[in-house]
Amino acid sequence: MVDSRQVRVRDGDVLVMVGTTKGAFLFRSDRRRAQWERGGPHFPGHAVYALAYDDRSGRRRLWAAPASAHWGSSLRWSEDFGRTWSAEAPGPRFPEETGATLTRVWQIRPGPVQQPRVLYCGAEPASLFVSNDGGESWSLCKGLHDHPHRAKWQPGGGGLCLHTILPHPTRKETIHVAISTAGVYRTDDGGRSWRTAHKGVRAQFLPDPHPEFGQCVHKVVRDSAQPDRMFLQNHWGLYRTDDGGETWRDIANGVPSDFGFAMEAHPHEPDTVYIVPLESDEFRCTPEGRLRVYRTRNAGRSWQPLTKGLPQEGAFETVLRDALAADACDKAGLYFGTRSGKLFASRDGGAAWRAIAEGLPPILCVKTAVVLKAGRSARPARGARAKPVVRGRARA
Repeated sequence: MVDSRQVRVRDGDVLVMVGTTKGAFLFRSDRRRAQWERGGPHFPGHAVYALAYDDRSGRRRLWAAPASAHWGSSLRWSEDFGRTWSAEAPGPRFPEETGATLTRVWQIRPGPVQQPRVLYCGAEPASLFVSNDGGESWSLCKGLHDHPHRAKWQPGGGGLCLHTILPHPTRKETIHVAISTAGVYRTDDGGRSWRTAHKGVRAQFLPDPHPEFGQCVHKVVRDSAQPDRMFLQNHWGLYRTDDGGETWRDIANGVPSDFGFAMEAHPHEPDTVYIVPLESDEFRCTPEGRLRVYRTRNAGRSWQPLTKGLPQEGAFETVLRDALAADACDKAGLYFGTRSGKLFASRDGGAAWRAIAEGLPPILCVKTAVVLKAGRSARPARGARAKPVVRGRARA
């Protein structure tokens, strides 16, 4: 491990971005992912819940959402991998007439490749913001903010947060979002209207376990090959939908617990998903003190523990909802961070693991990127066309 304030990123490198309670760290390696260089902390002392890398249209822009206990959350960007950062960007803000104040940015999500100027932010209190100009300005999605359910949404343990944003790769006006504790909501008209998309997901902590809304969804991921197939980690419960969220079925088959936060889909192997189970909502640590990543390769019909290189004794670890990520290499790498400040990596799809960092502050999020040569970007999804998506009427 090489430590420095900045990392020296080259074309083709793998970048792992880690947000912690005390700043952001960047890790880089070549495609072999055998040796890692660490940079940071960036924004020391600030909690960083959201990071993203945007390489659409040949840009190389790293986004971060550092949060100050005194001044709240902001957006910053860097185009030289953290050597310099922008001044505080004009990030999401609630229009004055809403009476709301931004507490935290939980998610920064670039739009599809064919929409190179579209960015999304998920925020607390639960709301969706969109930028159609690459982050220069932001609009509140009024269709979701004015939803009739909103007045009755309740915060989870981490707050009332919109933590997951899933633009559909080919249907330009379809987006799914997940809110704790409201559930999964879906728009098919670019954000003008939203409806629930969590039928079958239990809320076993409520008198009615199948309410219209109020499900405590922890994470949702989309299958790499079938966009209408998604997987959901709930506050108790593992689920799969094959119809874009219209109905969900339980897939907790052979896992030590169906409680947890982190979930990730394999970037190019269909029906392959990873989770890190926790014992319970009262004891949010790995069951039996064994740190295990579970993988399904058959869309949840069965799960297998991946343990090689991970501690299997006295490892009472916690992995948060955004702290598990895969890279897009041909042989996908996987990475996850713990609240005890350990960062683990696998360069073979989870078959074997090793710690590439220890002693970090508690890890809040892990994101990845494969750095393409300047001027190149990923190809758009087959059949997709460019068009801005969410229409917000109020400007930030």
